[in-house]
Amino acid sequence: MNFHKYQALGNTYLILEVDEPPTAAQIRTICHPSYGVGVDGLIVDSHIDDPHHFRAQFFNPDGSEAEKSGNGLRIYARYLWDSLEVADESFTIDTTGGRVYAQVVENGREVVLQMGEIRLGEPFGEELTLGDHLFTIYTADAGNPHCVIVVDEATAELAQQYGPLIEQDGRFPNRTNVQFVQVVDEQNIRLEIWERGTGYTLASGTSSCAATAVLHRLGLCQRQVTVHMPGGMLTISLDEQNHATLRGGVAKICSGHLSHDLLRTLGLPLPVE
Repeated sequence: MNFHKYQALGNTYLILEVDEPPTAAQIRTICHPSYGVGVDGLIVDSHIDDPHHFRAQFFNPDGSEAEKSGNGLRIYARYLWDSLEVADESFTIDTTGGRVYAQVVENGREVVLQMGEIRLGEPFGEELTLGDHLFTIYTADAGNPHCVIVVDEATAELAQQYGPLIEQDGRFPNRTNVQFVQVVDEQNIRLEIWERGTGYTLASGTSSCAATAVLHRLGLCQRQVTVHMPGGMLTISLDEQNHATLRGGVAKICSGHLSHDLLRTLGLPLPVE
C-alpha cells in the first residue's frame, strides 16, 4: 500500500493509493502519531478516466469523512502534479462537498483553488452562551460546515477551550468547524481554528474562506484578504456572488509504503512477494 505525505501550512495529509477507502478504525490507526504514520488526515485518490477531471475523498484522523478541505485539496493537486497527471493547466476535482477548480503554480510551490460559493447561514448572527462567555456566532457553508466567531484577540487557548464545546453543540447535528477570527485591518485577518474531527489545527483553507465571507458581510474586511494562521498565510478572494478563490503553499514530505507490521495491525492482506 503506497503512500505520499504532504503538508500545507503545517496541516499534514497522507495520500493512499487504494481501490477502496480504509475503515474508520483503520484510518484512526494510520493517522495516529505513535501507532501509524502521524498525519492530520487521509486522502483517497479516486481516479476518473479523464486527464482534466479528478475525484478525491478526505478523512479526518477520527475516521470521519470531511466533505471538503482547502489544505487537502492543495495537497491532492500537488500530488497530481508530482505524478505528471497534470501540468500548468486548470483541472477539476470533485469532492463530497462540491466541485473545485485547481491550478498548480510557482513550479509546484503553490496551488490556486476556486472553492465555489460560500453560503452564509440565516439568521446571520446568533448568541451562544458557554459558561460565563457569551459568543455571537455566524454560520457558513463552504461545502462543509463552519462557525465563525469574531474576537478582539484570537488565541490558541480560546480555540482549544471552547472549540470542542462548539463543535459538539446541539445546533450542529453533523458537528462543525470553529474559527475564532481577529480583524487586523481591512486586508489582514488572524485565525485560530478548532477543526471538526481533528481538533486544534495550524491552518485550514475552508475556514479561511468562511471567515473572510462572514467578515466581508459584516463590513470588517475587503473582498481580498491575507489570512494569518499559526501554520502560515493564505490569500482569499471573494467575487460578487461570494465565490471564493484560495491561494497558498504546499510541500511534499516523503513517499513510501505501509510496512507488513502495520498492514497486519490494520487487518489487511500482505502483498504477494
